[in-house]
Amino acid sequence: MTSLTAETILAAYRIGVFPMADSADDPDLYWVEPGRRGIFPLDRFHVPKRLAKTIRKMPFTVTVDTAFRRVMGECALPRSDRGDTWINDVILERYGELHDMGYAHSVECWQEGELVGGLYGIAFESVFCGESMFTRVTDASKIALVYLVARLIRGGYTLLDAQFITPHLATFGAEEISRLEYLSRLKKGLQSEGNFYSLGAGVTGSEILQSITQTS
Repeated sequence: MTSLTAETILAAYRIGVFPMADSADDPDLYWVEPGRRGIFPLDRFHVPKRLAKTIRKMPFTVTVDTAFRRVMGECALPRSDRGDTWINDVILERYGELHDMGYAHSVECWQEGELVGGLYGIAFESVFCGESMFTRVTDASKIALVYLVARLIRGGYTLLDAQFITPHLATFGAEEISRLEYLSRLKKGLQSEGNFYSLGAGVTGSEILQSITQTS
């Protein structure tokens, strides 16, 4: 799969499959189609109360698509909580191409001019498939996720794919569904068009939270 093209990757997402590598040093990729899929129901996304207070104060400047390759590079670094990464050079290259084509996006959090957190994923029709996130400062990746969800809701997206459920993602309302249920939701998501840029710049933290009603 080292000759895999960006177009093939995008076609795979549209049928519920995505590529991974065993490690950053492994040049090969393999296809993944989880039997149980993690998703965020956009109408039930949950923002913990403590995080909501932080968002209202907004310690970061949040941007979109200004440092896609840097975000991917940060996500590709090994972390103590997960060991080696599944993002190899082929994925870095092909997803960079998907970004240039308008299908891959990043959300970035900045503090005093430094990139301190963010996430990236693939968007097509009204589906967004989250790939990875990183943080160097407390709450940075969490706030990037909240901003992403607000953007997807505003843009008319119907499915936010988290791929694999984790206890961390579950605190935001992520849930696990069967492969068949995922494919049904994916099919529905392919029938409408989302607008990733419907949320303008300069939106305040309070405005972000107003578009996401589930807080506690």
